[in-house]
Amino acid sequence: MNLLISVAQAATEHGGHEDVPFYLDTHFWVGLGFVVVVLLLVKAGYAKIAALLDARGTTIRNRLESARRIREEAQALLAEYQRKQRDALQESQDIVARAKNEAAKLKIQAAEELAHRVAAAERQALERIGAAEEQAKREVRNVAIEVAVATATRVMEDKLSAAQSNALIDRAIAELPGKFH
Repeated sequence: MNLLISVAQAATEHGGHEDVPFYLDTHFWVGLGFVVVVLLLVKAGYAKIAALLDARGTTIRNRLESARRIREEAQALLAEYQRKQRDALQESQDIVARAKNEAAKLKIQAAEELAHRVAAAERQALERIGAAEEQAKREVRNVAIEVAVATATRVMEDKLSAAQSNALIDRAIAELPGKFH
């Protein structure tokens, strides 16, 4: 409105025609046309600017909504991975506990098995010692018998006559079948 008044005043000042009504002055119509064109351009520009701002606002709103969804998904994923990490940690602790229990059981089994093997080795050693003692006793007895027989033979040879020796031999031969059964 102020623009129209200033255009009308400029037309009267430059034109120098004071007796002509303002609506007949060409300056008035040029100014009015200029104002109308500017208003049309402003209106068209305002609509485009408003449309651009609305589109920009919609784009920003969509991006914000997308970012919110992505954030929620990321938080859900983070919570899931944290839960999986806790589960994996718990599972690894369970595995370690089971391994320790199994190791303790194996240690006890190994100790028992070692004790059984030591006892078996001790029994075998005692049996071998017993067998060696028996063998040694037999060998000592055989040597003692051989020495006694040799000594008895020498004594008999020295003290017995041939007739007495033959009688003893015959009697020993007669007793042999009873000694083998």
